[in-house]
Amino acid sequence: MTYDVNKIRSHFPSLNTGLAYFDGPGGSQVPLVVGAAIANAITKPISNRNVNTESEKNAEEYVLGFRQAVGDLIDVDPRGVVYGRSWTQLTYDFSRTLAKNWGPGDEVVVSRLDHDSNVRPWIQAAEAVGATVRWAELDLATTEITVAAVESVLSSKTKLVAITGAGNTIGTRPDLKAIGAAVHKVGALFYVDGVHLTPHAAISAKDIGADFFGFSFYKLMGPHCAALAASPALLETLNNDKLLPATNVVPERFEFGTLPYELMAGCIAAVNFIAEMAPGNGTTRREKIVNSMNALEKYEDELLEYLESSVAALPGVTLYGHAKHRTPTIYFSFAGHNSADIYKAMALKSVTLPASNFYALEVSRALGLGDIGALRAGLAPYSTRDDVDRLIAGLKELIA
Repeated sequence: MTYDVNKIRSHFPSLNTGLAYFDGPGGSQVPLVVGAAIANAITKPISNRNVNTESEKNAEEYVLGFRQAVGDLIDVDPRGVVYGRSWTQLTYDFSRTLAKNWGPGDEVVVSRLDHDSNVRPWIQAAEAVGATVRWAELDLATTEITVAAVESVLSSKTKLVAITGAGNTIGTRPDLKAIGAAVHKVGALFYVDGVHLTPHAAISAKDIGADFFGFSFYKLMGPHCAALAASPALLETLNNDKLLPATNVVPERFEFGTLPYELMAGCIAAVNFIAEMAPGNGTTRREKIVNSMNALEKYEDELLEYLESSVAALPGVTLYGHAKHRTPTIYFSFAGHNSADIYKAMALKSVTLPASNFYALEVSRALGLGDIGALRAGLAPYSTRDDVDRLIAGLKELIA
C-alpha cells in the first residue's frame, strides 16, 4: 500500500502552524485522535482499577488495552508490559533491580553509541555493587557498533548487555539479532533501548531476541510516557523494591502508585493510528502495524536520501553518521559556524533544527564534538520534501 503523507498530515493540528519539524527524534507531533482519547478518558467515569463499578471497569480497560497495544506494536506478550513515566525512569528502576544479583567479578556491557539513559543507569548500578563496566566501542570510520565489538567484551562474567536499537543522533542501527545471539551465548541478558528505532521500523522483540525491549510513546505520536516489555517468566524472577501492601503480581509490581489511565488511553489511540497509516491487506492490528511501519520505513528511507544529499551539497558541511543501516536522522555541522546559532536562526524561519549532544554524550565525544554536539535533522511520519526544501533554503541563506 502506498504511503500517503498528505493524508497522514491532515490528522495533525500542529502542522497548521507553518512550522517545519525536524525534531522528531526528540518528540513527535500528535494526531488529533490521541488528544481526543486522552480528553475522553480523563472526563468519563474513572476510579482505581477493579471490575465492579463502571468507573473501575473503565480504568481496568485502559490498563489492559495499553498492555495489548504495546504487545501488538512490538510483538511481545502483553502480560510482560510495564508502564513507565519515561524510558530513563524505567531503565533506572530495572538497573537497580537487576544489580541486586550482581557483585564483584560480574561484568556489564554498555556502548558508545547509546543515549545516556542506556549508559549511566548501568554504570551507576554496577558501581554500587562493585561490578565491572565494559564498553563496546564505536567504529569511527563506519560509525557502527559491530557484533565483533560487542563480542570482544563478552565473557562468562557478563551479566547484561545494554545496546540501543538505533543511535538517536547518527541513526546507526546495530545488528540486534546477531548481537542478541552473541549475548545469549555467554548466558547474559540483552537489554535493548528501542526509543529511537520503534518510530521508524516494524519491531519484533521476539525475533530480535531482546530480554528487555522498550520505547517512549512521545517519540511515537503519543503522550509523554514509556513502556518496557519482558517475558512474564523473566519478570517473576526479579525482586524489585516496592511498598509492602503493593501487589506482587507481574507486571503490576513494577508500576508504582495509581497509573495515569488517560495517558494509557492516548497510547492505545497512538497505536491504532499507526495501524491505519498504511494497513494494506492486514486483518489483525499487528498485521496492519507491520504493513504501516514497512510502508513508512520505505517512505522515510527515500526522503532521507533526498535530505542527506541536499545537506551534503552545502559548503563547509560535515556529516557524522556513515552506517549502512540507519534511521532517517542526520547529524552535521558547518565549518566556521556555531551550531547553536544556526538552530536559533532557523527557528526564526519556522524550521525546528535543534543543536545539542542530545544526551548521546559518548557519541558526541567520540566524534570530536565534545559536550556541545551538532545539528540534528530527523524525519517523522509527517515529513515531506517541501519541509526538506525549506530546511535547505534556510541553511543556504545562513551559511552564505
